[in-house]
Order: sequence, then structure tokens, then C-alpha cells
Amino acid sequence: MSNSQTMQAFLDELASAAPTPGGGGAAATVGAMGAALVSMVCNLTIGKEKFAGVEAHMQEILRQAELLRARLTEMVQEDVVAFETVMAAYRLPKGTDEEKAVRTTAIQEASKKATLVPLAAAHACAEVIDLCRPTAEMGNPNVVSDAGVAVLCAQAGLKSAALNVLINLGAIKDEAFVAQHRAELDQLLAGHEALANEVYELVKSKL
Repeated sequence: MSNSQTMQAFLDELASAAPTPGGGGAAATVGAMGAALVSMVCNLTIGKEKFAGVEAHMQEILRQAELLRARLTEMVQEDVVAFETVMAAYRLPKGTDEEKAVRTTAIQEASKKATLVPLAAAHACAEVIDLCRPTAEMGNPNVVSDAGVAVLCAQAGLKSAALNVLINLGAIKDEAFVAQHRAELDQLLAGHEALANEVYELVKSKL
């Protein structure tokens, strides 16, 4: 979803038969929603005398959350561009051996880029998850449920982005590239799945 696009227009495009935006854009969007909710909890904590002791911490969390929200929002369009580049590579001519070679190289390079975009989104969503624990612990308890929704959004964004990484890795013949980025993704998922669940349970315990 671009900065000027309404939510309704984005959802209409998502629901349409057009290939973009798709799951990658949805992953980045839900991750950005998680970051926005972290910011919301921070903004409803900062400036209140009752929470003066954690003000500096919450201001730093807010700064990081806003950077992540902006980055994930940008990734929606980056995912569209990456997908369209892959499709353009598949449309290249393949009438001669030379054309086939050029087409194969273009497909492989485009597929690598299409892998790296959702992988970056996965990293950003993981960072949002990291912010959710201190937000739930120190934030205004009146909006702690929003910290819970934030971590669920970020978790959904992470796992959704992971699926987009995996489907693109399946088209790549460079075994070293595939192994490196699959391992990176596996480590990211392993480190944040449990954390997201812990934050969710923490929030539930405060309700």
C-alpha cells in the first residue's frame, strides 16, 4: 500500500485477480500495523506523570517502531516491483539458445531479489516483535491489549514473509544462496516464534 493509497483501495487490489499486491505486500502491511500499535502504546504512555520512570525507554521504543513502520510500508511497493521483475524475466524471448540463456539468467537474478525483499520484511517484523515485550511490560496498562495485538500482527507478518521467501527460494538454482538464506530465515523464525508467544501470554496475564 503506497503512502497515498487508502486502505479500501489496497484491499480491493489485494482481492482482485491482479497478481500484485499479494501475500508479500500483505505481510509487510500487517507487520507495519504491528509497529503502529507499538507506537500507539508508547504515545499513550509518554508524557504521563505516572509513567515518568519509563519515559526515556518508551521514547526510544517509539523511535524504533516508527522507523520500522516506515520501512515496512515501503516494502509493500518493493515487493510489487520485485514480483513484476520476475514476471518480466519469464516473458523474455526463448527462441534461440542465446535467448534461453539470457532468460534463465534474468529469471535467476530476479528470483534472488524477490527472495531478499520478503526476507528483509521478515527481519523488520522480527524487530517489531522484539519491541513488543518491553512495550507490554512498561507501557500504559490501559492499552496493554494493543501491545498483544501488535505482537500478533508482527508474528503474522514474520511468518507470512517467510512463506514468500520460501516460494522464491524454490525457483533458485544457486544452492549456496538457497542454503544461506534458508538458514537465515530458519534462525529468525526459531528465535521469534517463542518470543511472540511469550509476549502474548504476558499480555493475557495482565488483562
